[in-house]
Amino acid sequence: QVQLVESGGGLVQTGGSLRLSCAGSGRTFSRQAMGWFRQAPGKAREFVAAISWSVGNTYYADSVKGRFTISRDNANNTMYLQMNSLKPEDTAVYYCARRPGGWSTSPEMYPYWGQGTQVTVSS
Repeated sequence: QVQLVESGGGLVQTGGSLRLSCAGSGRTFSRQAMGWFRQAPGKAREFVAAISWSVGNTYYADSVKGRFTISRDNANNTMYLQMNSLKPEDTAVYYCARRPGGWSTSPEMYPYWGQGTQVTVSS
């Protein structure tokens, strides 16, 4: 079993910053990746960023590149998403996810998910 719990969401003004956390527990894999996804009302869940857990390679959606930074703390089994220069279009529920193997931009490739945390950016 894998448990993932997100925190750090909230309401912020345009241009502001938030830091999301994803605390993991339970089973881990010798090779695994974790990702952040988001889902706005009426829209499909979309990829935001991913990180390979052991090496730390990162990958970002074009829409957040240069504004968001994904990182992880292996010792504490926690992943982070630092979000700067937030825009109203970043408003969504943000989810963290884990998968064995390498990272993927497809939500269907991740079998383990957190419950989500709401991020709202006001204009």
